Amino acid sequence: MEYLTGLITKATGGFYYVTAGAEVYECRARGLFRKEGVSPLVGDSVKMEQLGQGKGQVAEILPRKNALVRPPLANLDTFVLVTSVADPAPNLLVIDKMMAIACHKGIRPMLVITKSDLGSAKALEEIYSKIGISVFTVTDKSDEGIEQIRAALSHGISAFSGNTGVGKSSLLNRIDSRLALETGETSQKLGRGRHTTRHVELFPTGEDGYIADTPGFSAVELERYEVILKEELAGCFPEFAEYTDHCRFTGCSHTVEKGCAVLEAVNQGKIHPSRHANYCALYEDAKKIKEWELKK
Repeated sequence: MEYLTGLITKATGGFYYVTAGAEVYECRARGLFRKEGVSPLVGDSVKMEQLGQGKGQVAEILPRKNALVRPPLANLDTFVLVTSVADPAPNLLVIDKMMAIACHKGIRPMLVITKSDLGSAKALEEIYSKIGISVFTVTDKSDEGIEQIRAALSHGISAFSGNTGVGKSSLLNRIDSRLALETGETSQKLGRGRHTTRHVELFPTGEDGYIADTPGFSAVELERYEVILKEELAGCFPEFAEYTDHCRFTGCSHTVEKGCAVLEAVNQGKIHPSRHANYCALYEDAKKIKEWELKK
């Protein structure tokens, strides 16, 4: 039997929509997946059996490079964190936690700073341009920077995260008008956005890129489902990499030890103090993780 290889670009109500070439097929998954406790995810490359009339069956899930539990997405290439200069003020601990999770999953983090017309973005740019990631600054007053962001997302699968009020939905709509159209305006009473989208969907962008339109990434949910052990945390701060092998003691936590090359780099201004402070805070949290929590 011949199978088509395609990409799951949408999943809703037990149906998987597989894009193969110029066609989109409405598919069910083989019952075997349920028995094995495996579910196809949006972003999965799959082998699909054609059943005729635009329908098919997902027969095999090809190997994944990464996957997130909630929202359910596979094979992410870029994780775009959106934060604003003001209204609301940036929460650097949340930003660094989300970036650490992205790095832990092998996903390239990217930062977009919005509302630069309300204040200076220099402090944020100074922190994050040093760690080897792409940083873009935009304002609602002009389209400057939007084309560069669009170009940066023209390959691979990208997803966005940002707290309520930072302008994530507005940014998505400026990048591609098909995205985030169903996002309700911020509720003044509840102080949070109302998102009516309940499924995950990929929209093509650029040459061979896709942007995930999701019900949103919650820092709380990501932290709950994506656990980083304390021994793994330093590897999730890319600017630490050139120093971690030069500490005096094996097993250095890079928090307070004498002879720590990471601490020396902080003192020399090579690593930003806020990044190290947030690393220490996340390290303290990671120390509290119990073995039984990893078996949930």
